Amino acid sequence: MPDASAPERKSILLRLDPAVHDALARWAADELRSTNAQIEFLLRRALGDAGRGGATGPLPTRGRPKKQPGS
Repeated sequence: MPDASAPERKSILLRLDPAVHDALARWAADELRSTNAQIEFLLRRALGDAGRGGATGPLPTRGRPKKQPGS
């Protein structure tokens, strides 16, 4: 069930050269991310490096919640 407090995410169509997509997919797999999450990670890093990422904030957490101690 989605978190009601999380902002809605935007969808875009992105056309990539197949070689670029393959390289991104391999990199994402190496870092245990989806290709989509890897692209978002790289875009956020590029925005920060360019001084344009002030409003992006941290990456949203994905996946299973961490186990609580004693659970």
